[in-house]
Amino acid sequence: MELRVKNHYIQEAYLRNWESTPGKVFLYQKLVSHENVPLWSERQINGIAYRKQLYSRPFSENREDEIERWFADEFESPAWPVIQNVINEERLTPDNWTKLALFLALHDLRTPARLLEHLDRYTKFVDKEFYKILLDATQKIEQGHQRNVPINDASLTLPLKITTEIKEDEEFGILKAETAASRASWLWAIEHQLRNTVNILHKHKWRIMHSAKGLWWFTTDKPVIRLNFFSKERYNFNGGWDCKGSEILMPLSPEHMLYTKVGHYPPPRGSRFSEEQTILLRRIIAQHAHRYVYANTADDEVTRLVTRIVDRKKFKYEEVQWERWHSEQTESEKYFFRGND
Repeated sequence: MELRVKNHYIQEAYLRNWESTPGKVFLYQKLVSHENVPLWSERQINGIAYRKQLYSRPFSENREDEIERWFADEFESPAWPVIQNVINEERLTPDNWTKLALFLALHDLRTPARLLEHLDRYTKFVDKEFYKILLDATQKIEQGHQRNVPINDASLTLPLKITTEIKEDEEFGILKAETAASRASWLWAIEHQLRNTVNILHKHKWRIMHSAKGLWWFTTDKPVIRLNFFSKERYNFNGGWDCKGSEILMPLSPEHMLYTKVGHYPPPRGSRFSEEQTILLRRIIAQHAHRYVYANTADDEVTRLVTRIVDRKKFKYEEVQWERWHSEQTESEKYFFRGND
């Protein structure tokens, strides 16, 4: 079976809903290396929205690309026919809504933008949760009578190396724990949320909302928006999956959007946003993009909504970081999952 190394963080089938010509979409880049780069370019869908070995687990007991296949089998494939039902204006079943919520959750968690958020916030997570993890690890050490070796637990994919130093004839010793903000910790967090926290989304009342007639949705490399909205000029993207009043939305096609407002009953089936609301949401979607906007046309409004950054050094720096991504992460993972050999 071929190893999947080209990891798409936006499903290809999803992007095909914005096809400009067969197999292609229009792409707008927020960061470019030169001012002569066209504002919009028509690109092959299979050649965008991916990073090599973004989700690889080189030291997995199963397959290096196991989590990529899990994403496809459990979240993407089940949702695809449901999204087609949405586009065909068919009535959805409770199971359909569940599959759509899972699809949304996956695309909220798996993007490079969310990776950067994770790397920035992991230290806070460690400060808050590490004591609980250490208690659990200590129990495993005691139960297994392990000394001076890392915990070897197939279910523990968090990069966590724990060693003990206990001198002979002494009752107490030193417990040493190490971790790192990394690909492994990010994948562990994604898996934890998709297996546990995601159930929160099934409590909400979801609706398919339509854009105003004559106006269309585009999508981005951060397609899921968790919006705290206070006014047209005052809003942020810090909403939560279970924060009352937060609005969670994801365009599914140029006309259809998956939408809920936490703690509120949704608008009637078949509802359409007003022209004013659609214009505002288009602005919000564009502003929420990390690096790319995808559309079925070269939408001039996007170029007015999103300031393009022309910075050769920054563009090159990001490309180099991604080229080094797999090798650097593999070295880190080798330390945590294979010891110091």
